[in-house]
Amino acid sequence: MHGNIPFPTSGFVRVKQIIGNRKAGEVGPIPISRSAWWAGVKDGRYPQPVKLGPRTTAWRAEDINALIERLGA
Repeated sequence: MHGNIPFPTSGFVRVKQIIGNRKAGEVGPIPISRSAWWAGVKDGRYPQPVKLGPRTTAWRAEDINALIERLGA
């Protein structure tokens, strides 16, 4: 578990699971702002998302766990 949100080891995760939800007081494993997250995705620092539907974007949990390992190194 990272922060106070259980983080899966496989499957797909949404942005709130990655960065947390400040309004709800939840901290994600990568506690940055939504705009900082999307800027990192755009410039290649963070993994590219997968479109699951027209209004649903997610990331592979494996990619995010690898990112967490790299950031922690």
